[in-house]
Amino acid sequence: MKRFAFTMLELVFVIIVIGILAVLAMPSFNSNPLQRAAEQVASHIRYTQHLAMVNDVFDEGKQTWHRARPQISFRQCNDGSSYYYIGSDSNWNTGHIAESEAAINPLNGKTMYWQNAQCQEDAHPTRDPALLLTDQFGVRVNSNCGATISFDNEGRPYAAFGATPNIGQLANDCNITLTHATEGNATIRIRPETGYVSVNYN
Repeated sequence: MKRFAFTMLELVFVIIVIGILAVLAMPSFNSNPLQRAAEQVASHIRYTQHLAMVNDVFDEGKQTWHRARPQISFRQCNDGSSYYYIGSDSNWNTGHIAESEAAINPLNGKTMYWQNAQCQEDAHPTRDPALLLTDQFGVRVNSNCGATISFDNEGRPYAAFGATPNIGQLANDCNITLTHATEGNATIRIRPETGYVSVNYN
């Protein structure tokens, strides 16, 4: 009598082979700090845009209401290393945020905030250390559209806080370049009007 079913040993062998092939086929994100940094920054730009779209900051009684738009800002520590923060200037000051105005990372509950004179991870355990890009990933940041990108309630990106709400809206692609000493460069591109975010490696 002919046998048409697999034996348990054959099934186990096939599962093992498929598992090995899957592991070999997966991209090695964990071993590439540039890729991990780029994917994180792109995700956090999208998160900033999300915050802007779900929380309209318009206030007809405040002339500078637009300065409270959620923003992501790329800065340098005193030693020249790169970091960024995310938040909203809810006090309508100059557009710069305080720690109390920073966003909270929904994945770990940490404050998405640092300052150039306070880049010591151990001294601030409530802040998200992943935002210290040079310390965590060995990358530095350069942007062709300024240090700060904000979004309005329709998700449109802005590169400046002007005297009126519409000044500073992106007219061209914003390219944020992450550079790693051995892994090369990654460019995070933000499209005008839509705020669409993409990542390219070179």
